[in-house]
Amino acid sequence: MKLRFLAILLATAAAGCATTDNPTRIENDFRAIVKEANSKVFPAVVYIHAIAANTESGTDKANAVRGSGVIISPDGEVLTNFHVADKASSIRCLLNNAEAYDAEIIGFDKDIDLALLQLKIPEDNPPLPYAEFTDKPVQEGDFVMAMGAPWGLNRSVSLGIISCATRYLPESSEYSLWYQTDAAISPGNSGGPLVNTEGRVVGINTLGADKLGFAIPAPTIKDILPRLREYGKANWAWLGLELQPLNDFDQNIYFDFDSGVIVSDTQQDSPAQKAGFQPYDRIVSVNGQPVTIKNSEDMPELRRKLGMMPFDQEINFDVIRDNENITITVTPQPKGRVEGNELILERWGFTAKTINRFENPFLFFYSPNGIFIYGIDSSGNAAYSGLQNGDIIMEINHKPVKSLDELKAVYDDAVENINRKSNALFMIQRNGSIYYVALDFSRDTNKK
Repeated sequence: MKLRFLAILLATAAAGCATTDNPTRIENDFRAIVKEANSKVFPAVVYIHAIAANTESGTDKANAVRGSGVIISPDGEVLTNFHVADKASSIRCLLNNAEAYDAEIIGFDKDIDLALLQLKIPEDNPPLPYAEFTDKPVQEGDFVMAMGAPWGLNRSVSLGIISCATRYLPESSEYSLWYQTDAAISPGNSGGPLVNTEGRVVGINTLGADKLGFAIPAPTIKDILPRLREYGKANWAWLGLELQPLNDFDQNIYFDFDSGVIVSDTQQDSPAQKAGFQPYDRIVSVNGQPVTIKNSEDMPELRRKLGMMPFDQEINFDVIRDNENITITVTPQPKGRVEGNELILERWGFTAKTINRFENPFLFFYSPNGIFIYGIDSSGNAAYSGLQNGDIIMEINHKPVKSLDELKAVYDDAVENINRKSNALFMIQRNGSIYYVALDFSRDTNKK
C-alpha cells in the first residue's frame, strides 16, 4: 500500500496536479486523471472476433481468433495487429455500445504487425467515437493504460508505466523499436490501444510475456498508416543490406569510428549485392544525409527510412572502404510478400508453401525458387511415409516440381488416378541432402 501511494504521489507531483500536503487530494486527483483519459479512448476500443485459416497442421483448419482494436476515424477505420486479422475469412467487431459490425481489411503489414480495418457501417450511421494519437514523446515512467479484451473478456483496462521507451527486440525490430510497459498485455489485448493520461494513443498493444508488455510506438504507426491506406500494404523498398552498429554489444564487436554504419553482408541476388557493396564497407551518408548508428537501438529508424524509399529512384550511399571514399548507387526494388503462398493437399496429408527469402532464409539458400512441406497432418499419409516439415520438394515420380501450380497438377492427376496407382515417389532435399520417400496415399484419412 505504501509503495502504491508513493508511486501516485510521485506521478501527480511531477505532473503538477497537486501539492504534497494533502494525500487524499493527490490520490483523488490522479484517479480523476485516469478516469478522464479512460473516458476519451475506451468508447473507441473494439473487441474483434475473426475466423482465420490455419494450415500449419497439414489440413484446412479454421481457427477462431480473438483480439482487440481501436477506432481511429469517425467513419469506422479500426487499427489492430496483423496477427489478429491474418488470413481471416470473416471479421466481426463489437463496439463499446454493444453494436456489432462486420469489417474488411484495408491494408496490413506483417513486418510491423499492423492491420487497418474498415467497419461496414450504414451510410446514415452517425460518426463513431474515435481515438487520436499523441504528438508528444514518450518517456520512461509515464503512466499508461492498456485497453482491450484480454482472454476474450471484453472491455478491460490495466494500468502501468512505460518501463522502456526504446526497447530493441532482435527478432522483431527490423523497422521499429517498441514501448515496453508493465501494464498487463495478455492474449486478446493484441491490437488494443496503449493510452497516456491525456487520453491519447501512444501505441498499439502487440506482445506480452512474463509481466512485460510491448506496444508499437505511435510515431511508427503514423509513418505506416498512409501507406496502408494508399497501397493496402506498407510497400517496403528492399535493398538487401545486412547492417551492423558501431557498438555491437551482443556480438562483442566495437568499431573504432565516430560515424557511419557497417555493412556486414548483402543478401543473395539483392540490389545491394549487385551494386557492389562489400562486407566491412562503412556507410557514412545516404543521399547526402549523414548516418551514424552507434547501437542496435538506432538501427530500426534507418531501416524504416530506407524501406520507405521510392522504388524508381536511385539512392546514393557515401561509403568508406579501405580508407577510400567511394559512392555506391542502388535502385531499390519492392520487397513484396514476406511469406509464401500455400496449397492444401488433403489426400496426401500435408500443406505446401513457396519458399520466401524473408520467411525461410535457410530454405532459400538451398532453393531460391522452390516449394517446401509447410504442415504435416499427424494422422495423415505424409506423416506415415516419413515426410517432414521443411522438406524441399524437388521431384515427384521423377518429374521436376518447382511451383505450387506444378505441384497441384501432379496432385490432381494422382488423386484422379488413385484406383490405378496409389503411391508417389518424392525426391526431397532435407538439410542440404537428397532423399527419396515413397508416399502411400491409398488410405482415406478423412473418412469417419
